[in-house]
Amino acid sequence: MIVTSDFKRGSKIEFKGEPYEVIEFQHVKMQQRAPIVRTKIKSLKTGRVLEETFSAGDKFETPALEEKEMQYLYVQDGLHYFMDMETYEQVPLTSEQLGDAKKFIKENMIVTIQYYKGNPLNVNPPMFVELAVKETEPSFKGDTANAGSKPAVLETGAQVKVPFHIQVGDILKIDTRSTEYIEKVGTQK
Repeated sequence: MIVTSDFKRGSKIEFKGEPYEVIEFQHVKMQQRAPIVRTKIKSLKTGRVLEETFSAGDKFETPALEEKEMQYLYVQDGLHYFMDMETYEQVPLTSEQLGDAKKFIKENMIVTIQYYKGNPLNVNPPMFVELAVKETEPSFKGDTANAGSKPAVLETGAQVKVPFHIQVGDILKIDTRSTEYIEKVGTQK
């Protein structure tokens, strides 16, 4: 059980029979009335964000979430196939279930899939991934002195801002949480 006084960003609660994550919360003490907690909660099933107000002291069940490490195999007929690393069972997921994670995963990558009551909810790629630049504008002599950036499309289709010296074929380390370029780690051969 989790009580509203224990809310933190990222707390997971079960609300109306579905799992939610607390995004924002504010404890409000009202004159001559019981205190309340204003929240923004995000559905872990649909990604929809709700604004809800609860009474201080309301209790919620903690959703029974399970995480499994799985390997991304391939995409076929609009379904993305993942393999359970323990049982070798293959699980197909739609692009909607993948959400933004599909921008950062490629074949054979190990990801974490979150389950709720036996059903896959979402896919979490590793915190940092190394992906090759598929297309970007060419750099010109003198551009490297500026601290600016240019757009680049990675091998998975993700678009990120990169420094001017980055070229097609460079392998970059990307933070999947913020979609930011971290560093150049190599060049494709």
